[in-house]
Amino acid sequence: MDMPSAQQAISHNKDAWDASATLHKGTDTWKTLLEAVKRADFSCLDPTITARLHAVGIAGKDVVQLCCNNGRESLSLFGLGARSVVGVDQSGAFLQQARELADVSPHTPDFIETDIHHLPERLLGRFDVALVTIGVLNWMPDVALFMRHAASTLKPGGTLVIYETHPFLEMFDPRAATPMLPDSSYFKRDPFVLQSSIVYEGEADVAGPTSYWYVHTLGSVVSGAIAAQLQIDHLQEYAHSNREELYDKYQHQAAQLPLCYTLTATKRPA
Repeated sequence: MDMPSAQQAISHNKDAWDASATLHKGTDTWKTLLEAVKRADFSCLDPTITARLHAVGIAGKDVVQLCCNNGRESLSLFGLGARSVVGVDQSGAFLQQARELADVSPHTPDFIETDIHHLPERLLGRFDVALVTIGVLNWMPDVALFMRHAASTLKPGGTLVIYETHPFLEMFDPRAATPMLPDSSYFKRDPFVLQSSIVYEGEADVAGPTSYWYVHTLGSVVSGAIAAQLQIDHLQEYAHSNREELYDKYQHQAAQLPLCYTLTATKRPA
């Protein structure tokens, strides 16, 4: 199978995310979320990323969330004391949901529809903190290029905060007959070609537009950040899963796998 160009993959992934948006609307989770965001102290962020953001210092800061999906995490940043929040995503369908949540929230984030590779000039050099959470880096064909664009949003001395799935976990297939045996190479470079809709709750398997999921080693993530003139301040790996429920089986093993990580890096002065 011929692999798509980077731009073709990004375009396909946008279509897949737009198509999946309706699968996350009208559910009990969505209804609960609509009620929860009415609270000024609302947060859906788990203790790991909450502690990391507090350690970085988010109170009174200007924050951008890159690839913010339906905005629930962007709204959560206000509960941690952020002064202003901008959420960026290329899926207009999910940003519509983000704006619906913001409409019933006491907070006023700004949501901008754009591909991370084509950020508007008004976002450059503007933020104290840039946040990247679970399920972002694997949609990016070139992680080093992504890091350069992420760094471009930061003021000198600003901090990039990442909370992602550990790439080691990508070696395993939780649906396989032998889910504890490696199923693919850690060094796989061609993307996984996905034909099912993107659903991040439960184990739904609904046909959907083709999308492309890239595996980036932890070394390539760190090297990409360094090449983007970011100084690594913190890197920690964890044994808990921050992915879909079907990955919970990889927790609490006698020989525990690394399942996720946090990384923070500071933008060097020009």
